[in-house]
Amino acid sequence: MTDLGFDRPLYILPFDHRGSFQSGLFGWKGTLTSEQTARVAASKAIIYEGLLAAVAGGVPQARAGILVDEQFGAAILRDARARGFLTAAPAEKSGQHEFDFEYGDDYARHIEAFSPTFCKVLVRYNPEGDAEMNRRQAARLRHLSEYLHRTRRKFMFELLVPAERAELEELHGDQHAYDRSRRPRHMVDAIHELQDAGVEPDIWKIEGLDRTEDCAAVVAAARRAGRAGVGCIVLGRGEDEAKVEAWLSTAAGVPGFIGFAVGRTTFWDALVGWRDGRTTREAAVTEVARRYTRWCHLFAERATER
Repeated sequence: MTDLGFDRPLYILPFDHRGSFQSGLFGWKGTLTSEQTARVAASKAIIYEGLLAAVAGGVPQARAGILVDEQFGAAILRDARARGFLTAAPAEKSGQHEFDFEYGDDYARHIEAFSPTFCKVLVRYNPEGDAEMNRRQAARLRHLSEYLHRTRRKFMFELLVPAERAELEELHGDQHAYDRSRRPRHMVDAIHELQDAGVEPDIWKIEGLDRTEDCAAVVAAARRAGRAGVGCIVLGRGEDEAKVEAWLSTAAGVPGFIGFAVGRTTFWDALVGWRDGRTTREAAVTEVARRYTRWCHLFAERATER
C-alpha cells in the first residue's frame, strides 16, 4: 500500500452535480433537450472560468483542480487536462441512495477516454444502516478500486454518512446534534469497514467536522496500517460561507488534511443571479473566482500554522 495517496495540496472546485443542476438550478425534469443540455453546460463553463480567473489572480495552478462530469463538462475536462490542471470525474449515477456506476460495466472505457487525475465516487455509507446495501456497495467499489490501482490511476472517495431515521428520532430530529455526537465515529467506522472490504482510496473527501480531534481521528483511520500517503480533503455540503470557513479552518490545522472540495457555496449564488438575469456572465465568473480564492487563502494560511 506504499503507493497509495497524493503528495501535494489539493484545492478542488467541484461542479459534477447533475440532478441538482437540472432540477434544482433550472427546474427541469426528465430527459433534457439539446438546448437545455447546452444551458447546463454553459453554467458549468462559468464555474470553470472562475477557476481560471482565480489562477490568473495568483492561486497556484499546481494546487488547483476541477471535479466535473462527462455529461455536461466533457469539453471542460479536456481543456483542463490540456492546460495541466488536476482533474477529477465522477463514476457514480447521480442522486442514487445506493452507489452504482453511471455507465455500468462500461465504466473503465469512460475513465480511459478522459484520463482524469482522479476517478471520484460519491457514496452514502452509514455503518449503522442497511448491512446488505453496504455490502453491495463495497463489492462494487472494490472492483473499481482494484481496476484503478492496477491501471495506476488515482481514486477519490466522497464519503457521506447520513443519519439513520432511528438515530435522528433519538436526537429529536436535531441534525446538528447528529453531526457532532455520532457522525464522526460513524465516519471512522465506515472508513475501516470499506478498507477491510478492499476499497483503497488515495483521497477521502470528507464532510466538514467541527472539532480538531474528530479530524485527527479521520486522518488516523484513512492512514492506518501502512496507508501513510493517503490524504483527506474537506467538502462544503452546500453550507453558508461562515460554516465552510469554520470547517476549512479546523481541517487545515490537522496534518493529513491536504485541501478541500467546496462546490455549491462557491458557485450557486453566482449562477442563480446569472440564470435570473440579475447579474452578467462576467460578474458571475468574478464571484466564483472570489469565493474560490478565499477558500484557497484561508486553507493555506491555516495549514502553515500547524
